[in-house]
Parts: sequence; structure tokens; C-alpha cells
Amino acid sequence: MSGAQDFAALKDRIRTAVEARTPLRIKGGGTKDFYGGDLVGEVLHTTSHAGIVDYEPNELVVTARAGTPLATIESAMRAHGQMLAFEPPRFSPRATLGGAIASGLSGPRRPYAGAARDFILGVRVVDGAGEELAFGGRVMKNVAGFDVSRLMTGALGTLGVITEVSLKCLPLPKTETTVAFAYAADEAIRKTNEWAGQPLPLSATCYHDGMLRVRLSGAAPAVTAALTKIGGDSVAADEAFWTSVRDQTHSFFAAAERSAATLWRLSVKATAPHTDLSGEQLIEWGGALRWLIAADDADVQRVRAWAASQGGHATLYRSRDKSGGAFQPLSQTLHALHQRLKITFDPHGVFNRGRLYPM
Repeated sequence: MSGAQDFAALKDRIRTAVEARTPLRIKGGGTKDFYGGDLVGEVLHTTSHAGIVDYEPNELVVTARAGTPLATIESAMRAHGQMLAFEPPRFSPRATLGGAIASGLSGPRRPYAGAARDFILGVRVVDGAGEELAFGGRVMKNVAGFDVSRLMTGALGTLGVITEVSLKCLPLPKTETTVAFAYAADEAIRKTNEWAGQPLPLSATCYHDGMLRVRLSGAAPAVTAALTKIGGDSVAADEAFWTSVRDQTHSFFAAAERSAATLWRLSVKATAPHTDLSGEQLIEWGGALRWLIAADDADVQRVRAWAASQGGHATLYRSRDKSGGAFQPLSQTLHALHQRLKITFDPHGVFNRGRLYPM
């Protein structure tokens, strides 16, 4: 089936579902099925709608269909010395571009290079009426008006089926190296915040089990000067380490998955103190992202209350029981706005029912 035929079939399937009020569950590679609320509805596969549509290395822009594997896109970019700087996690080779944008998840480089939504230039989607909509474009420019392209990032497919994405690319760093420090958690958080306020080429931090690892990226003279300034012990096989953090194959995440333990994702202010939340923690993003393997599954309210008190929110990332909701409850005002957006783009509630919040 050609790309045009496949796209026509996709729209027809959606229109049929809308007419019958049949809920659809959007599925690319299926690598993020664990993320968010319950999976409801007939499966709408998107992996056949794949392929790089346009790639202009000189313009630092790539456009690809949603079903395109991330591995395909990143391989093409590496050949030209470029990368997806937000380092979307790839939970398997099946991970797709559409899933990366729909989830809105970013990797270790996020606080220093930007989040997934910061690299979105444009998207094409099919809405809840089966109509194709296009937002943004394929060039890096500012456009007045509501930025729907970024709105789709992290919406988990609840507002429409993403069919095509245009992204800004960045050059690969000329030099990259990692150093390690033996610190207590609060000292590691203090140090990373101190360094973040200085002109240092930081590109990732990770604290776990008494050890802080810091990645430096950029021009060789800048990296060398930073190493002299902050010190630390050089880390061998640092690329493999950061890949394990990005793709969540690190021993911390592997242990949580093997034991089917509850895994929390806590987004807080970077200066939030380390707090004993009854479980093992891994800290990224200079202190702004805390992962928690919970010792007590029943402690949902305490974890969320702590995250809120530190200016953030807590996501029940992996859990056998998400009856309390996967995401931090919204305020009445935000919940009303969320419902209005859902009605605007998906008036009949066909797409990914309950994936973000109960309808």
C-alpha cells in the first residue's frame, strides 16, 4: 500500500469509528503502553505510515511520518553529524517518532538543550472528525498565534492522531566526556545547581547510589577548561552509561521492572532538597527530575503532596495499580481547560479515552 493509500485508509478508519462512536487506542511501536491511564478501545496502528519525508541537514530540519522508527531518523541524522537534542527515550527498536512526540518524554540532555516540545516546528494530525489538520511548518521561524504543534506534544494522542512531524536538529557535540563524584544526595543537588549557574558546557547529570555523574559536551577547549574547574574522576564507557539512562535500561530501572515495583517520576524545582520518600531514588536534570522506586504502594498522597510542595508534580509512571490516576490531579481551572481542548479536537471522545485523565 502506498503512503497516500495508507493515509486515506487511516482517515477512513477514524471516520468510521467517529460515526459509530467507537473508541480508538492509537498504537505505534507499543513501547509506551505502560505510560498513562488504562488502554481503551480498538487498536489503531500507525506504524505503516512511516518514512522520512524531507531532511535538510543544512537547514537543521527533518520531517518524518509518525510511524517512522526513531532509530531510522537518528541514523540518518548521525550520518550528517546531527542529533535529536532532547534525546527521546527508546524503550526498544520499535519506538516511533509519533510515540516520542505524543508522550513528550525527554532524556538526559533536556535541561541543557531543551524539551521535546522546544524542537517541534510543525505537525500534521487527524482530528476527531477524521479531518487532516496542519500546524506550524518546516522552517525555524516564530509564528504569531496559539502553538498547537507544541500542544500535541505530551497529549498522549488524546487530541488527535499525529501523522507527520517536523523537528529542529542540532549538531552533534565535537567533544563529550563524563566525570564522577562520590557525594551525598544533598551535596550532589547543591553542586549541580551551583555548576548550572556558571558558563560550563553541562549536558547531563545523574545521581544514584552515592555517585554523581556529570556529562560535559561542546568544543574541546571548553570541555577541557570545565574539567579543570570542576574536577572529578573520568568515567570509562560513558556513552553506554548515558544510553542506559536515556533508554531506562540502567540497573535502577531494570530492577524496578523486574520486581514490578511502583516507579514514580517526580518533576520538581532543581533546588528541592533530597527527601526520604521510602524507596530508592535516581536523580537527573540537575535535581529537577527524581525517579522513585516506592517501598509502599499505598503512599500515593504523600508522594504527590511532597512534589506539589516542591513546585512540581508526581506521575505514577509504572504501577500495577493506577486507580488513583497516573498523573497529578488538575486544579478545577486546568481541568476545565483540558476538557475544552478535548471537545475542540475530539468532540466524541474517540481517541485514547482516559489515557491522560478520566473523561
